[in-house]
Amino acid sequence: MPEAITPGYGDGGKQKRRAPTLYVIIVLKLLKGLSLLLLALGVYSLKDQDLPQVFGQALSFFHFDPENRFFAALADQIATISQAKMIWLAGGTSLYSLFSLVEGVGLIFRVTWIGWMTIGESAFFIPIELYELVRRHSTDKSYIGVLIVLALNVFILWYLFQNRKRLFRHHHHR
Repeated sequence: MPEAITPGYGDGGKQKRRAPTLYVIIVLKLLKGLSLLLLALGVYSLKDQDLPQVFGQALSFFHFDPENRFFAALADQIATISQAKMIWLAGGTSLYSLFSLVEGVGLIFRVTWIGWMTIGESAFFIPIELYELVRRHSTDKSYIGVLIVLALNVFILWYLFQNRKRLFRHHHHR
């Protein structure tokens, strides 16, 4: 699809093309990064809490039956999570959120190496998502979610790779 040409800024008067599809990718990366950062902060805030009690309160709040076999098994798993594991989980999630935020900001400024990093990240997760699709049944509720994420990663990989020369030009300084 042809994309309109508009004057660039900070590029010595050279023309820069608008890239609406790139803007959608940027928004997705920034939303992912912010969501993961909020999740990490939430996990970190629970590190000193009695997790089974918090889980029970959440079930009660949403009017779920705590005696349900699924929720009872989940409560047993939650009871085994230590404070140290919560801190590691929060730290790892924070680090991954920063990765997504750096990608989003780097794509805004069309940093060449960020474009390649985003291509690499998308390519990295495709085999994992394919494995998950093969492992799950199409009736599994998470199957559609994995399928959507796979489709997004394939599209991001394809779009950025196909348009890399137009979107990410090398700037040589003299």
